[in-house]
Amino acid sequence: MRRDLISSLIAITVLTLLVGVAYPLAFTGVAQVVFPGSANGSKLSVNGRVVGSRLIAQDFKGDPGYFQERPSQTGYDPAATYFSNAGPNSRAAERSTAHSLAAYVKRERPYDPGLTTSRVPVDAVTTSASGVDPEISVANARIQAHRVAATRHLALDQVNGLIDDHVHGRFAGIFGEDGVNVLELNVALDRLGAGK
Repeated sequence: MRRDLISSLIAITVLTLLVGVAYPLAFTGVAQVVFPGSANGSKLSVNGRVVGSRLIAQDFKGDPGYFQERPSQTGYDPAATYFSNAGPNSRAAERSTAHSLAAYVKRERPYDPGLTTSRVPVDAVTTSASGVDPEISVANARIQAHRVAATRHLALDQVNGLIDDHVHGRFAGIFGEDGVNVLELNVALDRLGAGK
């Protein structure tokens, strides 16, 4: 029995050192060398100050001079990413989408009088699977460009050009849709220094 106990303790110690220490350190080291930005959270810095992560949406609501993210179930909390699991026949999902649609149209129509509910892209009124998706569709950005341009006293063509500069294509050229990272776009707007 003593021999089995010693063998077990040796096995636990060796496996803990290999799988619990050496393996994570090796992968962390490789990640730091090969993908340093991603390994450190894809942080976006402005003048040496971290303003956020390119991978996590932030709440820009309340400031009409910024592009707005998709709605979030979690209040853009990266520690609590989830979606509602409500199916297409759910009354709660229907009410939530209707509320988001009304709020979106109310916010954008004063700057884009021709905006109708049928023109509102689906990502503008629905949450992503994680609740913190940092990208919006190009169509959503184009609608918001009217508000951002008017609020910042910029030409609409200038804001649309900024959108064009920040479009991320499909993953591997075939998966997903073109999108615009909202944080990167808003940082680019601030770099213009236009009056807000």
